[in-house]
Amino acid sequence: MSKLLFRLRHVPEDEASEVRDLLESHEIEYFETSAGLFGISFPAIWVRRDRQFETARRLIDEYQAQRRERIRSQYRQAQEQGNARTAFDFFRENPARFLGSIAMAALVLYFSVRFFFSF
Repeated sequence: MSKLLFRLRHVPEDEASEVRDLLESHEIEYFETSAGLFGISFPAIWVRRDRQFETARRLIDEYQAQRRERIRSQYRQAQEQGNARTAFDFFRENPARFLGSIAMAALVLYFSVRFFFSF
């Protein structure tokens, strides 16, 4: 029976590709489900054989620990060099989107609290 190994929703494509390569290099049989046409299905990687699940889970856990450390060290290095992205960088790249996001957050906050202060 198949077992869920790795959820793919909000996973960067490079990470998903590396996970696939890892499973293939260790000859673990898996299949993948997509989010579907409207993005409402369950994108994930599933292991076909129960006996391979523990090995696959251990490999994924080790991979993610290594990836986490690699990404954190890259971020620390970018901070030290002054290349880390800030909120101002997001504003400079797309001011309309940034201001729109702030406006939407303010609107949601307004509608959330206005009933408490309208009595």
